[in-house]
Amino acid sequence: MFDLQGLTFGIVLISIGVVFLKSAGLVTGQTAGIALLLSYVLPLGFGPLFFLIGIPFLILAWVKRGPDFALRTVVVVAGVSLMSEVFGRTMGFDRLDPPIAALLGGACSGVGLVAAFRHNASAGGMTIVGILLEQKTGFKAGWFQLAVDALVFLASALVLTPSQLLFSVLGALITNFAVIWNFDVAQSATGRPGYGRAAASAPRSDQLRDGRPRGSRS
Repeated sequence: MFDLQGLTFGIVLISIGVVFLKSAGLVTGQTAGIALLLSYVLPLGFGPLFFLIGIPFLILAWVKRGPDFALRTVVVVAGVSLMSEVFGRTMGFDRLDPPIAALLGGACSGVGLVAAFRHNASAGGMTIVGILLEQKTGFKAGWFQLAVDALVFLASALVLTPSQLLFSVLGALITNFAVIWNFDVAQSATGRPGYGRAAASAPRSDQLRDGRPRGSRS
């Protein structure tokens, strides 16, 4: 239940972030950005495209990080694919300026990704590669995602207006810096206190004297 609530929280926030961005005609980075970009030019919605693009990466996740990580990632990818479609049809905005959409969309997506990462999952696609890279080399997943985003936005320049592209980049920066500042690969598989780091061991009974660790000062 602990991991279920964490993954659910991540799915909801990532999906809301997608709705903010798409409602303002913006894109984000990673696989979600590719799916959003294609949804503007193909007769398929974001949800189906996001799921289809992620399939090869899910196979990679299974091979490199095992079935637990892969199955949780399937849950996140399927959840985002479904909930982004549901939210897109049930949420509407009389006015949503691109700067606000970039801020809210980027923040929601970033916090949602951190939640998924901490509970041993990812949002599929290049986020899987980012986690694997950080685990193997220590290179931060958020920095890797920024590099991938740069390529996505180069392609987006063919479809978006300069202002849409500018605010899309702003949203992606917010998302990735949320990951860089709030997630370390040591936190993967736990959102519990301690965040995956070794907890300080409790003092043994032979170390205690008068209710205090031996050697402590009053």
